[in-house]
This record gives sequence, C-alpha cells and structure tokens, in this order.
Amino acid sequence: MFPEINKLTLREKPFKYFYGTSNVKVNMLLKSVSWFKSHAPWKLIETDFYEQYEFSLFDVDLPDEVKYLISETTLNDLTNNVEAVFNIKLKKKVDAIAHKLVRGQTIRIHNDYLEGEESESHRVLLQLSDNWREDDGGYLMFFSSPETNNISDIVEPIGGSIQGFEISPTSFHAVSTVHKEERYTVVYSFYQK
Repeated sequence: MFPEINKLTLREKPFKYFYGTSNVKVNMLLKSVSWFKSHAPWKLIETDFYEQYEFSLFDVDLPDEVKYLISETTLNDLTNNVEAVFNIKLKKKVDAIAHKLVRGQTIRIHNDYLEGEESESHRVLLQLSDNWREDDGGYLMFFSSPETNNISDIVEPIGGSIQGFEISPTSFHAVSTVHKEERYTVVYSFYQK
C-alpha cells in the first residue's frame, strides 16, 4: 500500500500536476512486475496517438501480491491524496488500468480531455518498471501546447514513482518512445464532484 506521496513536487503551469515517490516497498514492486510480465492478460490497444497493451485491474482475478494496487485502503488513500494536492472533492469512483509499453511504442501528445459529467477529471500514474535506466526511454513529458517543441517538464518512470495531473483541454502530455525494457504503469482515474 502507498498511503502517502513522498518528496512531492507540485507544478501549477502549464496545468496542475505533481510527481514524487510512493510508499510501495521494493519487494512488492518486484512481485507485481513479475506477475505483469508472466501472467497478466494484456490486450493490444491501438488508437490514432498510441499503441500499448492494457487491461483493467478490476476485470481480473488478481493474485494476493498484486491486490494491494486496488485495495480499498489504497484507493481511499490515493483519493484523499488527490483531493488534498488539488484542493478538490472527488466521487468514490476510481478506475485502475494497467499499461505496458514495449520497445518501439510511444504515446504522442494528447490531453485526455473529454466533455461530460462522467469524464475523468484527474489521473495518477504509479510506475512499476524495475531496473529502469535512462536509455530505456519511456519518459513522461508535460507540454504547454500540443506542439512537440513546447516541453515544460520531463519525468523519469522510475519504479515506485508516482505522478498525477488534472485533466483539461490544456493538460498536454506524452510518453517518449520505449527503447529497451518494457514500461509498466498503473493508471488511476478520478472523477471530480
């Protein structure tokens, strides 16, 4: 479980986002990654701006060593953290999708914004990749516009690190091309009241 976000850095521009570390223990991280590598039911998803493997953590009978990722305690703690960081109130609904990017895959600039009452308002990413190195790629990038030359920040996808951001028409972000090791992330989606 990761009840707190440590070493939190909060940015207000070009939109609100944060990054820091979670309280996920190394042994839990390694057990999760082992299951994701060997038994997870990955499904390839292709859209106009990305190609990746994914599945919902709520649609799978998870082994005990992975259940902490969607335990009631974890989801409540994450919700409380997001509410505190962004000074908002969230609905009880939380989605959790596992993502896997393999060599050559990338996620191009997008904002995740959809209009409507049931659209997600905030997103939190828990990086699970083990032994990540700089030349592996898969960096999370934030932009001040949909143009590639307007990078505002670059965040390393180190295992156990955590990032979060508000979703809006200007929440432009991307993931750089993965060059070597597979990149594993759990994406939590939140819905503002």
